[in-house]
Amino acid sequence: MNVPRPGRPVMSSRARRSWHLSSVLVAVPVAVLSFFRAVPSPWPTPVVQLVAFTPWLVFPAAAALLLALPSRRPWAVLPAAGLLALQLIWLFPPDRLLDRPGAARSDQRPGASPGAPAAELNVMSLNAKLGQADAAGVVRLVRENAIGLLALQELSPDMERRLDAAGLDALLPYRISHPLTGAAGGGVYAAGPLVAIDSLEGTAFPMPTLQLSLDAGGQPVPLAVTNVHAQAPVEGLAARWRSDLAAVGSLAARPGNLLLLGDFNATFDHAEFRELLSGGPDGAAGSGGLVDVGVAARARLTPTWPKDGQLLPGVVIDHIVTSPQLRSSGYSVQAVAGTDHAAVLATISVPPGG
Repeated sequence: MNVPRPGRPVMSSRARRSWHLSSVLVAVPVAVLSFFRAVPSPWPTPVVQLVAFTPWLVFPAAAALLLALPSRRPWAVLPAAGLLALQLIWLFPPDRLLDRPGAARSDQRPGASPGAPAAELNVMSLNAKLGQADAAGVVRLVRENAIGLLALQELSPDMERRLDAAGLDALLPYRISHPLTGAAGGGVYAAGPLVAIDSLEGTAFPMPTLQLSLDAGGQPVPLAVTNVHAQAPVEGLAARWRSDLAAVGSLAARPGNLLLLGDFNATFDHAEFRELLSGGPDGAAGSGGLVDVGVAARARLTPTWPKDGQLLPGVVIDHIVTSPQLRSSGYSVQAVAGTDHAAVLATISVPPGG
C-alpha cells in the first residue's frame, strides 16, 4: 500500500487529467502549424501567412510542456517535449545543419586564401511603404552607420526629392533609381559608381541587378547587387508570390559575388524561401547556394515587419542575402518612422576574384 509522505500533497487523477488536457489544448494548434511548416507544398494563402509566424510557436510549445509536467505521464510529457525541441531546431538550427548549400551560415569563404584582402561594405535595405518613410531618418541611419550601399523599395518621386533635400546625394552620390507612385518604385544608392546589368523578367515589381565595383587592397572587386521586392502572399496572389521567389532564387546560379537585399515578403520558415536560398529545386545547377545574413546572425526573433503598431507578432520578411563566399557581421534591424517595415543593416566582406 502506498502511503503518502507527511506534508507532501498528492495530486488526484482528475487534476492530472486537467493538466494534461490543458497541455493538449495548447499543443494542438502548434502541432498543426508545425505540420504545415514541415511539409513543403503549395499551401493556400492563409496557411502561407500563418507559417510566417512559426518562430513564435516556441512559446506556446514551452507552455504545453510545462502544463504536461504535472500529469507525470510520459505519454503526455514526451510529445510536448518533442514539439518544443522541433521549434528550437527550427529557430536555432544546429551548426551541422548549416553546412549544406543554401543554409544560413556566417564567416563562410570557400576558395579564399586566409591572407587574401577583402572589401568591406556597410549595406542597408528598407521598404519605404509607398514613399511614406521619414527621409531624414533614412539619411541619419546612412550617415551614422557609414552605409556604402542603400536599397529602397516602394520609392516614390516625392520621397526621392525629400532624400536629396536631407543630404543623401552628398553621402551616396551614385544611384540607379526608378521612383514611381505606388509600390513598384525602387532605387539603389551607392558611394561608388553603379552599372545596370539586367532585371528579372515576369515579376510583380521591377527587380534590377546592378554592378558595384569595390576595392580590396588596391584590387577591384565586382559585386552584383539585386534590389528585391517580391509580391506579398495575399489572397489571389500566392502563385505570383511563389514565382517571384523562384525568379529571385535563379540568381544563385550566377557566378561571382552576389548581394540580394530587400523585401522578400517571405520568412525562413517558408519552404519557398529556403528553396530560393538553395537555388531552386535543382540547386541552381550545382551552385553553392545563398546565405541569409539575418539567420546566420541568429536574429530570427528580431522582426522587420510590422512596425506600425499592428497587433501581430513580428516576422522577418526583409532580408540581406549573399553568395556563400561573402562574410557578414554587424547585422541589425532599425526602426524608421512612416513605414511598417524596419531597415535591415549589415557589414559584408567581399573577397577578390568574384
